[in-house]
Amino acid sequence: MSNYRKRIPYGMMNFVDVRKWKCYFVDKTCFIPTIEQANPFFFFIRPRRFGKSLTMSMLHHYYDVLAKDMFEELYGGLYIGQHPTPERNSYLIIQLNFAVVNAELNNYRKALDEHCNTVFNQFCDVYSAYLPENIKKELNEKDGAVGQLDYLVRKVANCGLQIYLFIDEYDHFTNKILAEPGCLDEYRSETHGTGYLRSFFDTIKSGTYSSIKRCFVTGVSPVTMDDLTSGFNIGTNYSTSPEFNELVGFTENDVREMLDYYRTTVEFHHTTDELIEKMKPWYDNYCFAKQSYGRTTMYNSNMVLYFVDNYIRNGCEIPDSMIEDNIRVDYNKLRMLIRKDKEFAHDASVIQALVSQGYITGELKTGFPAENIASPDNFVSLLYYFGMLTIDGTLEGETKFSIPNQVIREQLFSYLLDTYNDIDLSYSSLDKSKLDSRLAYRGEWREYFQYIADCLSTYASQRDKMKGEYFVHGFTLAMTAQNRFYRPESEKDTQGGYVDIFLLPLTGIWKDMKHSYIVELKYAKSKDSDEVVAKLREEAIVQANRYADTEVVCRNIGQTTLHKIVVVYRGMEMVVCEEIL
Repeated sequence: MSNYRKRIPYGMMNFVDVRKWKCYFVDKTCFIPTIEQANPFFFFIRPRRFGKSLTMSMLHHYYDVLAKDMFEELYGGLYIGQHPTPERNSYLIIQLNFAVVNAELNNYRKALDEHCNTVFNQFCDVYSAYLPENIKKELNEKDGAVGQLDYLVRKVANCGLQIYLFIDEYDHFTNKILAEPGCLDEYRSETHGTGYLRSFFDTIKSGTYSSIKRCFVTGVSPVTMDDLTSGFNIGTNYSTSPEFNELVGFTENDVREMLDYYRTTVEFHHTTDELIEKMKPWYDNYCFAKQSYGRTTMYNSNMVLYFVDNYIRNGCEIPDSMIEDNIRVDYNKLRMLIRKDKEFAHDASVIQALVSQGYITGELKTGFPAENIASPDNFVSLLYYFGMLTIDGTLEGETKFSIPNQVIREQLFSYLLDTYNDIDLSYSSLDKSKLDSRLAYRGEWREYFQYIADCLSTYASQRDKMKGEYFVHGFTLAMTAQNRFYRPESEKDTQGGYVDIFLLPLTGIWKDMKHSYIVELKYAKSKDSDEVVAKLREEAIVQANRYADTEVVCRNIGQTTLHKIVVVYRGMEMVVCEEIL
């Protein structure tokens, strides 16, 4: 077993640091030749925490003329080190990060000017050997980001040099503004006509006729790109192109190779297969191109690094929490977008249908203006780009989208419960936490499901339009998903809807828990007779017994006692709640 162990680059976004500090690096440099063959003005959208910034940093230093002497140190041993392209180390680099720009409407122009001024002055300093002596003084005499960028690109062109422009989180402004009420008109003024953000992208476009020869632009949604399309209509969106499906994130082979490497440096308590089995339901199953469906799925790279880092630091035990706090914070940034009922009129129905049946269909849009975001296809596409949905094949001529993994399922269920809470549904998190514990350790299931029924009835009485089977199933799944001791797994019936819920016990974390559950949930309309309820109950008993014998249940219950619970609702009232022995 080796005494030397490569650092885990968890949270690191600077490629130079990753290489100089001898960190473990999943080699993505094999994509550089493909990127060079693509449109030189390259848009690429991926969810948060997927490694976009590190990839951009890797490209930055590969093309930077100042990093020529560091080529072997940075890229030796990587694919591109053995297969360099003609354009390596041949550009002056401008890298903008819109995430640090204050996105409030009343301050946006000032904040963008300040960020660009800092970057442009640094550009003049670091490339001073290539640029005229007075360039920095003249730059600062120009007015704002638009005037300064126009000046820089012309001066660089006069020197016979080329610029590679990188923009990280180009849509930060959009995502911030759209999360606020009543800002759509102001947003439109910034991205249309003579708006300042529009003018900035107009200047980038004009710069491509002189010294800006390449652009690499990343973000998490295509909304701004569509609004700016005539201002920067030379760019190509490669986000759904199969050749770039694996550009960021990790494949399962990447994850296995990482685990196998660290196994040589520390004594693992689990096999690689066992660790993959733990990680896969939480971090895997992203597909970013319809043509890639069924071939390759991607793991969220940041979540994988979080797990491996914590596993090793915790004495090779499974982390207590499979979700890191920073990831929760990132997804919380999306909460307001999803919960704005007035601005996103279809969100409740989309999310509720998704939670209840496990998938939704629609057309994947490559871009859409902000004012049309409430269109069902646009809203589904927005959830996809944010990483809340993944491509799951096709159904009846439309793209099928599903929830990729347990991390996202927890976030969606949390959003759904918060939406209910906003309509004056109040449940005590303390009471529910006690019920969660008693369900897991004492087998007290009746009180648990009665609590859910009481909360459901309270909410439903306030919004009649929300009543129905989707609501009952979605609400029950959302509540059980908040139980820290279980991961709810649902089996689909022949119509594709969820019927059984297996509360899979997280015994890898809670080794002493004693009880696991199958819940067969049935729904009758409020006017249905007792005979209909009785028939549903009998169907539920048969299905619960069948599900109890499936491989997924038998493999995961461990030493816990399995309970088979039948629940039948008539309207919003739970009329059956019993255990099948």
